[in-house]
Amino acid sequence: MNTADKSMYVWETIPWRKLERSVFKLQKRIYQASQRGDVKTVHKLQRLLIKSWSAKCLAVRRVTQENRGKKTAGVDGIKSLTPIQRLALVKNLKLSQKSRPTRRVWIPKPGTKEERPLGIPTMADRALQALVKLALEPEWEAKFEPNSYGFRPERSCHDAIEAIFNTIRYKAKFVLDADIAKCFDSINHEALLRKLNTSPTIRHQIKAWLKAGVIDWKAYSERKEAYSHTSKDTPQGGVISPLLANIALHGLENRITQAFPKRNLLVNGKTVTIPSPAVIRYADDFVILHEDLSVVQRCQQIASDWLKDMGLELKPSKTRTSHTLQKYEENTGFNFLGFNVRQYPQGKNHSGKNTNGQLLGFKTLIKPNNEAIKRLLSKTAEIIGSMKAAPQPELIKRLNLTLRGWANYYSTVVSKDAFAKADHLLFSQLKSWAEFRHHNKGTSWVKAKYWKTIGTEKWVFTNSTKEARLLEIADTPILRYTKVKGNSSPFDGNWVYWSSRLAKYPGISKDAAFLLRRQKGKCSRCGLNFKMGDVMEIHHIDGNHNNNKNSNLSMLHGHCHDHAHSIWLENEFKALEEW
Repeated sequence: MNTADKSMYVWETIPWRKLERSVFKLQKRIYQASQRGDVKTVHKLQRLLIKSWSAKCLAVRRVTQENRGKKTAGVDGIKSLTPIQRLALVKNLKLSQKSRPTRRVWIPKPGTKEERPLGIPTMADRALQALVKLALEPEWEAKFEPNSYGFRPERSCHDAIEAIFNTIRYKAKFVLDADIAKCFDSINHEALLRKLNTSPTIRHQIKAWLKAGVIDWKAYSERKEAYSHTSKDTPQGGVISPLLANIALHGLENRITQAFPKRNLLVNGKTVTIPSPAVIRYADDFVILHEDLSVVQRCQQIASDWLKDMGLELKPSKTRTSHTLQKYEENTGFNFLGFNVRQYPQGKNHSGKNTNGQLLGFKTLIKPNNEAIKRLLSKTAEIIGSMKAAPQPELIKRLNLTLRGWANYYSTVVSKDAFAKADHLLFSQLKSWAEFRHHNKGTSWVKAKYWKTIGTEKWVFTNSTKEARLLEIADTPILRYTKVKGNSSPFDGNWVYWSSRLAKYPGISKDAAFLLRRQKGKCSRCGLNFKMGDVMEIHHIDGNHNNNKNSNLSMLHGHCHDHAHSIWLENEFKALEEW
């Protein structure tokens, strides 16, 4: 696209479909060149992509439009941009050796009283980071280990849990459950830059981001010394930070496999295969599984030594060894990503079987851990406590958002008992809420007012019109999740495979899954395939949000949805003027 073509566009008329196709073609070539080890071609294509007007537009759209969360400003105070300002940012977007400091805010850690720092870059730096990520991600997707699942496109917590299940389903094993202490805050900059091994221009820009320093907003508001240098860490909050952290931790699985390669031994005239330890990592949390305790203990030392090269270390309080079936060091099984993984001894009627149909003597079950239920009830108690005077439909709406997300997350494992327990405890919280509102009334009157019978269902928390009803967590169906194939990546271009997976993802609602299947995984406006990281929104075609008939609904990208509504409003204004 030449300069004359670019100048004729306003933001709303940019041909996004054409731009995305152009950028993806370059990313696919980078991925393929990285797979065959052609470093020279990788760097050449990355330079081409970073200079591309198409990639710059997509990077700006990523940080200014597709961010549906809370808008937080960096040190420049800019929270959002107008369409004209977005085009100006695209025009001025280029790599340099400079960066403004990040704004440090403190957010609470879930389930603890601790706080963790979040570094918010300026809007311009965010857009530049998104641009560099477009170039770097396909290169590293071709290199990353198959059992790395955190902060990677089209991979999730459920893939990591399914990988663990596949590893232990036929054999009990010892497990090292490890956590890296302050991973994002401790990564050695020089070691990370050496590992990146990228072109000088990208390297200088990333170094500028790493060394930019931070301004602590809490200290600044209290008129204390706020600025501090950053000699180590990758600031959490930047677009590129998760990718840099994954690059820093890349190689751990290969190091363990090299130390304990797969072996075939001859025992009593039979060949016995001794597998390598399984290393399954999600961001800075990982587990190492093997049937031999001494191997697992040796792996802990190897992992600890390997992490030192990146300036990292294991967190003693969150690193422990256990066994999936038997008690070891007062522990049986382990917790990972909010799930409890454990094997239970069983008789012949309930025992699992191996591939030959032989009884194993145990059954592998993965459930929500106790802390997960406590966190849910703590959140619902907070919502209920803040809405003591609110109408019942408003309370139901707020609670359903939390309950649906929690239930969907655990809908792929053995969760029925946990769901029933959560429903029972939530009932107690709502009963207290209702009795507080009507402390002069009896229990029977309160229950009759807020709990109704709908069809054959009794004790449904709903209003008098029965339009708004509380979600029963126990009604969530349990559907087995299929793990992503080995080293598959969205940059391989197999859209049939990736589109079919998206509709089955646990985080997708029933309506969204139906629309995705009907539209064959494509946006009904731009025609491009949806990816897991995309913002997807349900669009009401006639503009009436109360008309939820399937014929009136379609699934759009977030930015396509914005554009559709802007056109609809424009037409409404024209019709009003004509009238």
